[in-house]
Amino acid sequence: MDTHVSEALTAPTHRERSGALPTPRDIDLAEAAGTFVALRPRLLRIAYRVLGDAAEAEDIVQEAWLRWQRADRREVDNPPAFLATATHRLAINVVQSARTRHETAGTPWQEDPVDALVDLETTAERTSEVELALRVLLERLSPAERAAFVLRKGFDYPYGKVATILHISAANARQLVSRAHAHLDASRRLPVSLDAHRRLVRAFVTAARAGEFAQLESLLTADTRAGAA
Repeated sequence: MDTHVSEALTAPTHRERSGALPTPRDIDLAEAAGTFVALRPRLLRIAYRVLGDAAEAEDIVQEAWLRWQRADRREVDNPPAFLATATHRLAINVVQSARTRHETAGTPWQEDPVDALVDLETTAERTSEVELALRVLLERLSPAERAAFVLRKGFDYPYGKVATILHISAANARQLVSRAHAHLDASRRLPVSLDAHRRLVRAFVTAARAGEFAQLESLLTADTRAGAA
């Protein structure tokens, strides 16, 4: 367990040492630490999957804990999703920083568009990049592929949850994500509705900023049903 998390769970506060009752802030921090500890194994897997290095993954998870401490947790409706996206984002930032140091400059679209989608910390600052990434998905992926790809790669949804949302099996969800990766490398271009693009960008940014996923899930599933009609 991270040292700072362990201390938050076990160290007595000044009030406890003096016999006074813990404050709401003490209780809130203890609850936050408990939530984090329960999710820590998953967060380590997320970071390791991106970085491929156990020590770096540990550092990323520690940074995620610090962000969880600083967050306004009253505004977080889905703590697991918040922590997963924060961890994924931090790990991607490390990878992108390494690319910047070791690779020649190039346009972001020489890389997989998923880089822009999972770098949620800069979503508000670089909305134009996210808009372009989502346009690429609209041009190259079917509605079902796009839905599975955004949920899995953009927000680290488990395949089982992707399957539930799309009313398919987990195996089919995996196949959709695999096909999406293949089609992103293809040269096909489907016509893109400006309105559809704006709706997707708005729903994605809302999910990234506020952790509110209902609008995004609803939009993606509606597109999938329309595509199957």
